[in-house]
Amino acid sequence: MESGGACGGEGPSSSSSPTASGSAPGTAADQSARPLSQYESQKRRDWNTFLQYLTSHRPPLTLPRCSGDHVIEFLKYLDQFGKTKVHDAGCAFFGQPDPPASCLCPLRQAWGSLDALVGRLRAAYEENGGLKESNPFAAGAVRIYLREVRVSQADARGIPYVKKNKKKKKRKRGSAASTPATAGESSSTAVQPADPPGGGSSSIS
Repeated sequence: MESGGACGGEGPSSSSSPTASGSAPGTAADQSARPLSQYESQKRRDWNTFLQYLTSHRPPLTLPRCSGDHVIEFLKYLDQFGKTKVHDAGCAFFGQPDPPASCLCPLRQAWGSLDALVGRLRAAYEENGGLKESNPFAAGAVRIYLREVRVSQADARGIPYVKKNKKKKKRKRGSAASTPATAGESSSTAVQPADPPGGGSSSIS
């Protein structure tokens, strides 16, 4: 931002520089006043929520001391605000995608919401001066936890999760028209990962 302003100020050399220099601050002001995208706004809210969690932690935590285990604690803490029903193994509706009645099983944060949240916080950590090598949101323990949540929620509600296989098309010598049509059809019908119901939006604000 500063370098762009400097370049704009050095350009004009005539007596009409007040008009030209006046346009540079205006441009900067327009950029600063430009509304944030929905993703950036949500990322900022998530980051502030995480910082508040560190402050209220007992004992209080600082960002440099935060590890992957602390991130997992934060994700478990958010479960109390979840809106996704996850049936226990002893529930009569365990494994049923559409249970006929209600039950007393707890509400949790959906795996899709947690996965998106971790992605935003991972980016926010580095944008706020954190090193990529020490990013706690990219820790292996966090990835393992998210995988376990995905599998357990899929099992609890009978939602099969099929990993998408990336198939490389075999290129034959000659024109591209020699590629079998069935190969294109199989790749277009690849099964996408099934997100748990209710996981469309994050519940933290």
